[in-house]
Amino acid sequence: MRLIRFGAPGAEKPGILDKTGTRRDVSASGLDYDHHFLGGNGLDQLQKWLDANDCPEVSEEERLGPPLVNPSKIVCVGLNYAQHAAESGMDVPGEPVLFFKATSAICGPNDPVIIPKKSEKTDWEIELGVVIGKEASYVSKEQAMDHVAGYLVHNDYSERAFQLEQGGQWVKGKSCDTFAPIGPALVTRDEVADPHNLRLWLKVNGEMMQDSNTSDLVFDIPHLVSYISQYMRLLPGDIISTGTPFGVGLGLNPPRYLKHGDSIELGIEGLGSCRQTAIAYEKLTESA
Repeated sequence: MRLIRFGAPGAEKPGILDKTGTRRDVSASGLDYDHHFLGGNGLDQLQKWLDANDCPEVSEEERLGPPLVNPSKIVCVGLNYAQHAAESGMDVPGEPVLFFKATSAICGPNDPVIIPKKSEKTDWEIELGVVIGKEASYVSKEQAMDHVAGYLVHNDYSERAFQLEQGGQWVKGKSCDTFAPIGPALVTRDEVADPHNLRLWLKVNGEMMQDSNTSDLVFDIPHLVSYISQYMRLLPGDIISTGTPFGVGLGLNPPRYLKHGDSIELGIEGLGSCRQTAIAYEKLTESA
């Protein structure tokens, strides 16, 4: 199943993409895609409701929101593609590098990305997001995939000066408002034959910047779910962002960062594509 949420920010309704890719409104089911839905039998309930009901079509003009309701955390994995570690001037880690991204950064897949106040180094990062479906604590690699609900596209925007040049942890360079567009849909695990063989790509102003495959992950999904669950309880709806491949702005010579008006397009095979436009914070305040 492909789960979407649509409507104005803060007032999104649940929907699905049917087999033809048409958006359908399922809000009459009384269900929404929160931790209760994902951690319980929400998918079965929704399927039974779909089997018995017709769903109105949703206009393509409607905004898509985040396909999840208030996940408790986003756990990100750094340097999880060997070539990205090299372009960052860092060694491939012996264990997963973990950091948090504030959930207040979450926005819809096509919402604008706001270049933060005083930012000069806002960067892009296409990533495969893994959504937890069943609470996970001290799970083995062999059991790990039983705890995965599905997958989505995540652009892990990063302000490199905040992240790397101002001391402390990476989180402050990762958590600015709009720095976590997710979607366009939560694609359930049964729809993805092999999450370790998906092309992922990102363009800036039409120029291909990242073009890789999840087969290049240093630590695969079962390893990550198991590893993270040794240190924290993963809850239904939590997102594990599995790392970005080579081609980020930081790794270019000279480095290249986003400017007001830039267009960013990205997608993952089988999961869909998104598009964001960069807007400088100062431009927002001028028009306010």
